Parts: sequence; structure tokens; C-alpha cells
Amino acid sequence: MKAQFKYTFLDSLRVRGVVFAVIFIMNLVFVVLSLLGKLPLAAQITAVSLSGTAIAVMFAVNVVGDVAVIRRMFVPPGAYLCALTPAPKSKTLFASVVSMAIMDAITMSLSILAVVLLSLKLGGAYTDTEVWTTAAAAVGRLLSIYSFEIIWGALQILVIYLFVFMIIVFFMVLKRSLFYHKRAAGALSALVVAGVLYAFNLLQFVMIPFSFDVYRFNSVFYTISVGRSGAVAYLVLMFVEVVGLFILSSRLMERKMNI
Repeated sequence: MKAQFKYTFLDSLRVRGVVFAVIFIMNLVFVVLSLLGKLPLAAQITAVSLSGTAIAVMFAVNVVGDVAVIRRMFVPPGAYLCALTPAPKSKTLFASVVSMAIMDAITMSLSILAVVLLSLKLGGAYTDTEVWTTAAAAVGRLLSIYSFEIIWGALQILVIYLFVFMIIVFFMVLKRSLFYHKRAAGALSALVVAGVLYAFNLLQFVMIPFSFDVYRFNSVFYTISVGRSGAVAYLVLMFVEVVGLFILSSRLMERKMNI
């Protein structure tokens, strides 16, 4: 398992490592100078703009890095090493998913944190003589007041991110295993994925005891709104869907993969 994490991490790091290092150093310099009151107003505005742009750049590079993780599993020559690895495919897939999630979470969290600190300083949330204590107090107040919303939002984004990743992996696995020798393998795989997504959409109805409204779109798809009491249950449901996709994908990978 350690080897799987190592190789997946290194492959992904080659794609996003340099970009993240440049963005991290740039943000660190801006934040330190800003908190110490060494940046004039014009420089602070420029810092916020550059730091905000860096978030979009980091997100794009993370997407490319995630594609590199997927290619390593399904596209030669990386797929050859993945296929010849004696470890179970569930471990290989798990290492890829966790490595991707950790790297994306770290890079995006640090990038967003830098923008928040620079924006607070630019907006006059604290003065130069109160830099560290006031900034820490402001963050503490935000966490105490909106702790549930912050934690819930972060976990929801993470689960949705993993869900999208597993949908892509599931599509690739179907295309290269179950439908490999079929005509229009991509179309058939897409139909199966669409069917699974629709089944997941209907699975939302288990949230009825926690819901306060149900919306219907195009007479086909449904959205169920839940309050705070149902937030944890809804998050669990989303996690179960991710785990279900993971199990299906790993089982198909164990059966037969055509590279």
C-alpha cells in the first residue's frame, strides 16, 4: 500500500508540484508583507488580484493532475505498471483516490486561505499594530459562529469532488473491461453511467424523513431539500454513493482490464 501511495503521489506531484510551489511562495510573501504593514494600498489590491487569479490557476492544474492520476491507471505506459502490480486493484484505486483528494485539498485550502487573509487586511478588518491577535480573533469568531456551515460545506465539497472523480473512473473501467470488445463502447459506458446517476438521484428519497421540500425537474430528476437535522444523513448518503462506485470499479478492474 505504501508503494501505491508513493508512485501515485509522485506522478501527481510532477504535474502540480512546481505550480503549487510558485503560488505558495508568492502568497506567503504577500501575506507576510501585508500582515506586517509593508504593502501600500495599491500593492495590497494587486496582491489580492494575483492571489485570486492563482486560485483559478491552481484549480486548473489540479484538474490536469487528477487526469494524470486517471491516465496512470488506464493509459499506457503507466497502466502497464498498474496492471502488473501484485497488490489488489482496490488498493491501487484507493491510493489514487486518497492521494488525489489530499493534494487537491491542501493546494486549494492554502490558496483560498491566502486570499481570505489578504482580503481581510485590504478591507481593514484589522490594523497593522493588531495584526496577529486581531486576525486570530476574527478567524476564531468566524469559526465559532459558522463552525457547522464551514465543516458541512467543506465535507460536502470533498464528497462531491470524490463523487465526480469516481464517476470518471467508473466510466473508464466500463469502457476498458465490460464493453471493451463492443462497438460504441464509449456510448454504452456512458449509458450505464447515466443509469447509475439516475438511480442515485432516486436514492435521495430515503431522505424524505429529513426533508422539507421536493423539487422535480423535467418530470425525471428530483432534488430533495433538507435542513440542518438532515445534513449529516445526506452527507452519509453521498459518501455511500462514492463507496458504491469505488466497489463496483475495483471489482471490474479485478475481473479484466484491457489496456
